[in-house]
Amino acid sequence: MGARESLLTLQTQLGESVIGQSAMVERLLLGLLADGHLLVEGLPGLAKTRAIKSLSNHLDAKFSRIQFTPDLLPADITGSEVYFSEGGKGEFRFQAGPLFANLVLADEVNRSPAKVQAALLEAMEERQVTVGGTTHKLPPLFLVMATQNPIEQEGTYPLPEAQMDRFLMHVSVGYPQGDAEAKIVRLARAEEAAEGKAKAAGGSRLAADAVFAARAEVHGIEVGEAVERYIVALVQATRDPKALDPDLASWIQVGVSPRGAIGLDKVARAHAWLHGATFVTPENVQAVVHDVFRHRLILSYEAHAAQVSADAVIERLVQKVAVA
Repeated sequence: MGARESLLTLQTQLGESVIGQSAMVERLLLGLLADGHLLVEGLPGLAKTRAIKSLSNHLDAKFSRIQFTPDLLPADITGSEVYFSEGGKGEFRFQAGPLFANLVLADEVNRSPAKVQAALLEAMEERQVTVGGTTHKLPPLFLVMATQNPIEQEGTYPLPEAQMDRFLMHVSVGYPQGDAEAKIVRLARAEEAAEGKAKAAGGSRLAADAVFAARAEVHGIEVGEAVERYIVALVQATRDPKALDPDLASWIQVGVSPRGAIGLDKVARAHAWLHGATFVTPENVQAVVHDVFRHRLILSYEAHAAQVSADAVIERLVQKVAVA
């Protein structure tokens, strides 16, 4: 079985256990293929946690879950130096924390204090943590899926812009449709009846090497000059919106960073590969631009006052920026 067939099988398996959230499942796979981290936002109970736990059930990878709370300390996630005494001699040894896993669920990440955010930021960006002056490398396969509830809810705080920019995609999760919700109820009933038995699908789990092989194929996806110019034009339009549209100029306070251009290129290539193409088209770019730009745009007071969302701004950008 080839790399793409393996990933499509994985997508099907995830779709069977995460019902009604096909877009989130696809974004999770795109993050895996593009080697980037995901920020998933939605109300409680919308299968955010279930999605990455299901991925860990079908992927031969270590999974860990961190519940972020206001009293969390950096050492609680990175690990710490622990004193061991044996045979009359003592020494400090590094005890790895839950960040040392392949798939990390940072649950309700916007409830954590600034020091914990800084520790997570180093892990996400540098793929390492530093404890006691010593740097410890994280595994080659390392994906953080951070979930957050909408900031209007009590006890939550907006993430710093610097950390938001480190997430490859910001995925917004909504309620499932009625027919999907009926399937969710039936699935929950079946799992309840099967309690105590293996819930994951039978068969072998996908090896990490299959993910690395898929990434190598994604790297080979061609991005033509016209598509490259289109990506750059979308990014540049967020920084100089008055050249396109007066409404955009009043809505956007700060545009997308260069990480946005890099991220859009990576995710568009992964999207093209996952859909069986050998090159990126403007349609691939448009399919993922909302998730790549959503958390990188800083909207103005006028936009908030007019209740204009980041998605509405991005949609206007797509309409106004000509395909090269």
